[in-house]
Amino acid sequence: MYSLSFPVPVNKIWYSVLMSIILYSCSTDPLPEFSDGPDREISVFSGDTEWMRSYGGTAEDGFHAIITTADGGVAALGYSRSTDGELTGKATAATDYWLMKADADGEVSWSRSYGGSGEDLGQSLIQTADGGYAIIGYAMSADGDASQNQGFHDNWILKLDETGNIEWESSFGFSGHDHAYDLVQTDDGGFFFVGFLDVTAANGQGNDGKGAYLTRHGVGEFWATKIGRDGQLEWRRYYGGTNNDRAHAVARARDGGFVISGFSESDDFDISGSKGSYDFWVIKVSELGELIWERSYGGSGIEISYDIAATDDGGFVIVGNSINGDGDVAEVYGESDAWILKIDGNGNMLWQKSIGGSGFDTARSITVGKSGDLIISGYSNSDDGYLDNNQGENDAWVMKTDASGNLIWKDSFGGSGMDLGFSAVEAANKDILLAGETASPDWEGADFKGATDAFVMRLGYGARSRD
Repeated sequence: MYSLSFPVPVNKIWYSVLMSIILYSCSTDPLPEFSDGPDREISVFSGDTEWMRSYGGTAEDGFHAIITTADGGVAALGYSRSTDGELTGKATAATDYWLMKADADGEVSWSRSYGGSGEDLGQSLIQTADGGYAIIGYAMSADGDASQNQGFHDNWILKLDETGNIEWESSFGFSGHDHAYDLVQTDDGGFFFVGFLDVTAANGQGNDGKGAYLTRHGVGEFWATKIGRDGQLEWRRYYGGTNNDRAHAVARARDGGFVISGFSESDDFDISGSKGSYDFWVIKVSELGELIWERSYGGSGIEISYDIAATDDGGFVIVGNSINGDGDVAEVYGESDAWILKIDGNGNMLWQKSIGGSGFDTARSITVGKSGDLIISGYSNSDDGYLDNNQGENDAWVMKTDASGNLIWKDSFGGSGMDLGFSAVEAANKDILLAGETASPDWEGADFKGATDAFVMRLGYGARSRD
């Protein structure tokens, strides 16, 4: 993903080990007090595994994003190099976008890959207003399903119908590494997506209506693009300073604008209040791309933001990781901790939480549940502090907090290998669905297929008896 954001999957682990994440967690899961005896069942999140399924073929496969679908099922997007298993019929062993649709029990309804002869890596998906899907990531291909490529990696977005057939696809980029990581659908039926632009390779282009400010910007910038319902470009803008600045996620604001989160190494031009080496950097732009406000959060070390979600009060929650934190980071538990921020609609920090153990722990996603609880996923190699155990090299990690970041429940899952949680979402019945990838053939319950497998697991809401 650039010098700090390498293409997955080969450099994905290194990237995470350079700066990863995952949130604030407690070592116990206390039950509320009741006066009517010890046998009463109470409605709290149990986290019992309803099912766990691995998907893919004999090569490298993984999921980076999961959503619930209107029919009560799930859809997961990632990448695949396999041509067998769920990828039987895939034309080549090149890395392609991979979209899988499953029912509520994880049974595959359909599985589709998209790409060409180059490296094409799916990052984010949404179900669109018409019942179809929009998927985005970054791609090198200019053949197969991809009609063009301007350089090394381009932002590549595809609009699909409800069974995964391509309605249209479009690429946006220049001659360098231009990556897209997240998207939303806009009220006019179009789409807005974010990532980063290699400004140097683009020779300052990509800043429609604002000029090619190459001398004001560095290796990479936050890059935001607005397109119409049929994929036509409407505008694109970049934001940042003279060093490394990368956008990873976007959320809609109440007034129609967009709040974008990522990280920054810069302390000039669009960026003020820099805290240290790398900071969480969050900006709000209008629906036409004008910069409204920007904020830096962190300390003198490295803080990297990976995801953002809007809250019911008009604010936003942001997750990532902190390495050797101080300044805005109040607690430090180990090499890297998950770090959660809550900000109001103007970017003012309301609270922050760190969660982790003595090892390297990171958070990769955050969503808001129906009751305002926060669902966070990531991975960890700690077995102390807020982590009860570790099965191997890295475990997938998921947690649930209340709206103020207080821990309700957490657990980690995996085997002896590298197991990574990239995305979690709440189902209609308040179960949690966790998606990622595993390299552990000994993960209990997994039907391991290849070098790495994609996985989805469903964790039950349930009821639990008071001990």
